[in-house]
Amino acid sequence: MSLEQFEWSDFWEESEYATKEYVGEPLSQGMIEEVESKIGYKLPGSYIELLKNQNGGIPNATNLPTKEATSWADNHVALTGIFGLDSKKPYSVLGDLGSEFMKNQWGYPNMGIYICDCPSAGHDMIALDYTECGKGGEPKVCT
Repeated sequence: MSLEQFEWSDFWEESEYATKEYVGEPLSQGMIEEVESKIGYKLPGSYIELLKNQNGGIPNATNLPTKEATSWADNHVALTGIFGLDSKKPYSVLGDLGSEFMKNQWGYPNMGIYICDCPSAGHDMIALDYTECGKGGEPKVCT
């Protein structure tokens, strides 16, 4: 299923906190180009499609199944929010608490882009891993 056909009506949490910290201005080509230029990675089409619906935010369903145990649970990872591309929002890829902050402040590996934070206070993230595909390829999602 394409994300263009996805039913978004119950996907995003509507809250003052989400709006203040995560939800950016509607996604623009300029935002995409700025992020790709500054981070040096091509953003995958599926991530861009997601952000066209809403540029970052907190989903209502925050537990995502995994095949491996995480620091959160044996069979899932919990996430706090999804980073958008509006750099004015703290929790965005280029925001004050975004992907680059996690690499520089927390020492996360420089293998891609961190796109979701987790409720473990910076100890877990969800990332787009470009290790195997190169900076212009289709990354894997990893926890």
